[in-house]
Amino acid sequence: MEYEKCQCRESQNAILYTLLSRDRREGRSPSQGRCLCQKRRTVCLQAPQVTCRAASDVLVKTVSFVKNLPSFQLLPWEDQLLLLDGCWAPLFLLGLVQEMVTFEVIETPAPSMLKRILLDGQCERQELQRAQPTLASVQRLQCSLNEFWSLDLSPKEYAYLKGAMLFNPDVPGLKASAYIESLQREAQRALQEVLALFHLEDKDRFARVLLIASTLKSIPPPLITDLFFQPVIGNTDILQLLTEMLVMK
Repeated sequence: MEYEKCQCRESQNAILYTLLSRDRREGRSPSQGRCLCQKRRTVCLQAPQVTCRAASDVLVKTVSFVKNLPSFQLLPWEDQLLLLDGCWAPLFLLGLVQEMVTFEVIETPAPSMLKRILLDGQCERQELQRAQPTLASVQRLQCSLNEFWSLDLSPKEYAYLKGAMLFNPDVPGLKASAYIESLQREAQRALQEVLALFHLEDKDRFARVLLIASTLKSIPPPLITDLFFQPVIGNTDILQLLTEMLVMK
């Protein structure tokens, strides 16, 4: 299937753009500026106050779940930080699914041509320095969430799946990787037993749950941070925030 023709390569029918655009003065073509392709357009939350508040609540519950696990508390502090760093994003997304948090996005408003001229390209440099979510990436995220909603997991299934995702022995630098691997196997075995108990006729449900869970792991953490938390925390390091939440009484 052919992709839709890129609108960015169409001619710019604007005299002001031709005469005053900084891109033109520097010898760059319009195709090097803001991309107008539908899938590549940058987006932001339609209702950031509502969605960011819900996302923050989910993040607090996620960290609380992790640090209250006795098996997690027994791990070396360094391993706790590494697991939280490597697994917070898919665990957070799983929390969004469990809490039924839905959201819509709108296209990020582009700075006016006059503003770009007056600021001499500062807006463009700021956009390049801070990556923004694209429509395509957000749609992939929403597709993964929708697939999980279709599973209609029970609270026990969520709990065991979170344990299986958290105790990931493949995270680099772990000191107790063998023990963590045993914890993952234990969580997966408990999940499989619960699935077999409540879904006797669905023999493939365990494999399907793990497969869909893997799609959450493929969502880049920077996308989650930029979409759900950047409007609240700005440029604050999300990992620093998570560490503070982990040690908080």
